[in-house]
Amino acid sequence: MASPLLNEAVFQKEAQASGRPWAMVGHDKGTMTVAGTATATGVLLALLVVAAWFGWGQTSPMTKTVNPISGTVTYTGGRIPTWIFVAGLVGFIAAIAGQFVPKLSPILGPVYALAYGTVVGAISAFYETWQGGIVMQAVLATVAVFGVMFFLYASRIIKVTRKYVLIVIGAMAGIFLMYIVAMIASLFGANWYFWANPTPLGIAVSIGIAVVAAASLAIDFAFIEQMSHSSAPRYMEWFGALGLTIGLVWLYLTILRVLSLLRQ
Repeated sequence: MASPLLNEAVFQKEAQASGRPWAMVGHDKGTMTVAGTATATGVLLALLVVAAWFGWGQTSPMTKTVNPISGTVTYTGGRIPTWIFVAGLVGFIAAIAGQFVPKLSPILGPVYALAYGTVVGAISAFYETWQGGIVMQAVLATVAVFGVMFFLYASRIIKVTRKYVLIVIGAMAGIFLMYIVAMIASLFGANWYFWANPTPLGIAVSIGIAVVAAASLAIDFAFIEQMSHSSAPRYMEWFGALGLTIGLVWLYLTILRVLSLLRQ
């Protein structure tokens, strides 16, 4: 998604801290480039895939039972180790810490990819047990959406204007608020996770979230390109890569949910 990591204020803060104009930041050790950010992103995604493979293998798969009379299918069992949730928390903290300490992005990025990758792998394993073949479909769909959004941005069919950014960020804020309200409601026994149910409303909302996730990628592309042209310090390549990786993870999980709802 258009990660909160990727915002102009962070780069300006780094420039002010250095006591030099923004365009002069990082010249001592090299400057940020689009190619360098792409390489860093590739490294983080590779680490995330390895961690996801490991997390996949740590789960206990559900058992599928078919009633011979009614034909009803039920799923029982299945378990995700507690430590994987701890790993998810570590990944979340790494992502947040990147907002405040950009210089540590070369460390925080891999930590996020390895920690959160295990969570993605565990979640994917459960979906695959429940609905065979869905994970590969979600991966291919995510790659396709990323490719389409990159093409639309690179060809300037999509122009990341201030209005575009405000609309997408506003939608993301609404989604975040919806998540928070649902979480608080669940603490009091209410189930407000309507977008996780295979109803017309649930499917529509989930598709809407996926659209926002896809649209936010253009903001990430624009920000990385602009900051590279502004001679940001080289470690910001990892900062940009971390933000883009977070967005891709969000997009994948959203697409996974949409496909699951459509299959039910």
